[in-house]
Amino acid sequence: MLDSRQLAALAAVIDEGSFERAARQLHVTQSAVSQRVKQLEERLGQVLVVRSTPVRATETGLQVLKHYRQVALLEQELLGALAQRDERGYTRVSIGVNADSLESWFADAMARLVERERLLMNLKVDDQDATQQLLKDGEVVGCVTSEGRAMPGCVSVPLGVMVYRCLATPAYIETYFADGITGEGFRRAPVAEFSHKDQLQNRYLEQFFGVKPHEYPRHRVPSLYGFNGIVERGLACGMIPDQLGREMLERGKVVDMRPGYYIAVPLYWHAWNLGSKLIRQITDELVRSAAETLEPMAQHPGLG
Repeated sequence: MLDSRQLAALAAVIDEGSFERAARQLHVTQSAVSQRVKQLEERLGQVLVVRSTPVRATETGLQVLKHYRQVALLEQELLGALAQRDERGYTRVSIGVNADSLESWFADAMARLVERERLLMNLKVDDQDATQQLLKDGEVVGCVTSEGRAMPGCVSVPLGVMVYRCLATPAYIETYFADGITGEGFRRAPVAEFSHKDQLQNRYLEQFFGVKPHEYPRHRVPSLYGFNGIVERGLACGMIPDQLGREMLERGKVVDMRPGYYIAVPLYWHAWNLGSKLIRQITDELVRSAAETLEPMAQHPGLG
């Protein structure tokens, strides 16, 4: 069997991005962390981390990390069942989630379970089209994603739909769309995007206005608060989900640029199929909350 201390050292180095921070997390010396990772590499006969800044895992390292997290989760549940969780009584769980869900409904969904089961969440935020990679790499035990098809060894549970509309201030529209909301106007008007992985505005502009991804100017704003602030200040238009956009519309700060034009994004919960009690509990809470806050998929048959 693989040495648990060596595996924990590898996980800490990858999570923290450096041997020094990993040592602080594990309350050991940096030399001890380095030695444990090296011993694990020698045991497996392969390099597990690229010693760059920040430190990152090799493909083999990600496979080992995935194994460690699966075993660690089951071990935590066993210890919990024996009333022997960590020394403070907490169970740690890593979850992948998109920023809009985290900001609007995810925290409420997890609140009761976090308090009841004394969970410490390690949330990894990425675009809804990219969170599944976190699960594939073993960085999380489950993720909220727009991908419906489950990976081998995982389950996929439908949650609901987030509807995104293109919002902007009246002043922005007056500046760039004096002659109406047209594709030509979008080729001159700045648009906000969350990251290089964000495809919502590309889909919206191409589907409804025939504007290609490289044909319009853009602001890249990798902060949800900053993203919405850029839109509310009239510096750009942006794709904002109804769960966050309704309040902005009610305040009169922004308007829907083309009522009736929107992008519907289905959300699914993917998790390792481990027979884990904790994963079942998380699944139940997310499904319950999503039913209250997201639109049913049956309302959007075009999603397939």
